[in-house]
Amino acid sequence: MNSEPVLQLENLVKRYDREVLNIERLTLHRGKIYGIIGPSGSGKSTLLRIVNLLVKPDQGVIRYFGRSYNGAGDTLFLRRQMTLVFQKTLLFKTTVFENVAYGLKARGFKKREIRDRVYVLLDKVGLRGMAHRQAGTLSGGEAQRVALARAIAFEPKLLLLDEPTANLDPANVELMEKLILDRKMTADMTIAMVTHNIFQARRVADEVIFLYNGRVAEMGNVEQVFTAPQNPQTREFIEGRMIY
Repeated sequence: MNSEPVLQLENLVKRYDREVLNIERLTLHRGKIYGIIGPSGSGKSTLLRIVNLLVKPDQGVIRYFGRSYNGAGDTLFLRRQMTLVFQKTLLFKTTVFENVAYGLKARGFKKREIRDRVYVLLDKVGLRGMAHRQAGTLSGGEAQRVALARAIAFEPKLLLLDEPTANLDPANVELMEKLILDRKMTADMTIAMVTHNIFQARRVADEVIFLYNGRVAEMGNVEQVFTAPQNPQTREFIEGRMIY
């Protein structure tokens, strides 16, 4: 597997009324799934929004694919290399098919390839029979599956997931996790997934990032973090104890 850096963060700081993020150094490599865990308020969602260029950091260096980004330059190019799926699904007011096809059309894919990709993905999420339904008529679980299919249709180099299976039933969670693992294997995609479900992180991730008070308190191989954590807060968190 190619282990080239896809994302590198150095001395990244974000403040609102207080400091919510302070990351000294963090590197994500190509073709890996990173499970981002930590208590509420630890900066997990803020981190994804900064990486996806939705929020500007107050200071720090961000490198995408080895190139530094300072808030200027060709943001369109970068946005086309990555995508973010939110916990609260936002679908376009059109059909399921058109939602999944949107990113492909914007990138100039040919009609036949768009059709083929969309139907393959709808098969994988169990929604092919709903291709021509209006997205607004879907259940929450169905809508979340459409959002994930739309996000991965154009095979972004970096896929950011913010609690993608929160509040879903076990069947929908299983479908989503299978699709995430499939994309990692077939597209060599880098995936950073925020989850409150530590069991999901253990099932899906290659590496785990534990954020605590806005800092990377621990990062490592999933088995190492869950069986022999080095940080006492990490141990308390995965054991289900309350930490602040």
